[in-house]
Amino acid sequence: MRIFIAGHRGMVGSAILRQLQNQTHKSGGLEILTRSHSELDLTDQAAVRDFFKSQQPDAVILAAAKVGGILANKTYPADFIYENLMMQANIIHQAFAAGVSKLLFLGSSCIYPKEASQPMEEGALLTGLLEPTNEPYAIAKIAGIKLCESYNRQHQTDYRSVMPTNLYGPGDNFHLENSHVLPALIRRFEQAKRQGLSHVTIWGTGKPRREFLHVDDMASASLFLLDLPHEQYEANTQPMLSHINVGCGEDISIYELAQLISNVVGFQGEIRTDPTKPDGTMRKLLDVSRLNQMGWQPQITLSAGIESTYRWFLDNYDRVRL
Repeated sequence: MRIFIAGHRGMVGSAILRQLQNQTHKSGGLEILTRSHSELDLTDQAAVRDFFKSQQPDAVILAAAKVGGILANKTYPADFIYENLMMQANIIHQAFAAGVSKLLFLGSSCIYPKEASQPMEEGALLTGLLEPTNEPYAIAKIAGIKLCESYNRQHQTDYRSVMPTNLYGPGDNFHLENSHVLPALIRRFEQAKRQGLSHVTIWGTGKPRREFLHVDDMASASLFLLDLPHEQYEANTQPMLSHINVGCGEDISIYELAQLISNVVGFQGEIRTDPTKPDGTMRKLLDVSRLNQMGWQPQITLSAGIESTYRWFLDNYDRVRL
């Protein structure tokens, strides 16, 4: 079996690659295809077409995406919607054209309306307005879900979509402005500790609540869902509701998260909030009952995941994305 991982150098893609390589080492019979951006520009339709024609993968994991935090989404909205739309459309269509029957598309929990009831069920999709700070990215991800649904309906493909909650772990982006909250806080508290600062100020009120899933758990869930028999997957989805939420089912306030990270890092100073900065959506918790019913549960607790991520950050400081 030949499987193409689009986005194998990203945080999620690299985690999936590690797990697939481990499977191959144990049992064999699997050929993993990867391409870096310099080798294959996924926004280039002709290049993607030629790749699928020549390589003929049996399955595809679409983990490639342009991602970032609130500030990055606010600063580069055109880049976020254009690049994600192009990558998704090219890969999904060319996969179909090359006869690929099985594909897994990785989306994001930001697809759900800003005022969606908590925890957010899969059926909340397209029932209200999106969070303005990342609307372009969310619209692109919704389009990816609908592309998969549409090819399944028209061409009887088996294209599945998974919607992860906030992810973190090895390979994350630790840029102070363009990263997500958890890795940004790890870096900020580490810097404050090294510089002997008396306090660290976090964006917003600290009251918004977020759910976090370690990327290795996300990789495990992705491969679990990709390998699930078609009949079992369909039994937990609907023709117009074919995506599955992936999360841990628990959330934590940003202030509590900051306290947890501060303790792991060993920062002894004060944690302050800045209410003049935007909070974003006040709560984002996924309903993961469907995934649980299918037989998957996360294995890495938040505290253990933060500790291992912090160790990875220190061990790889000279090559992490700063």
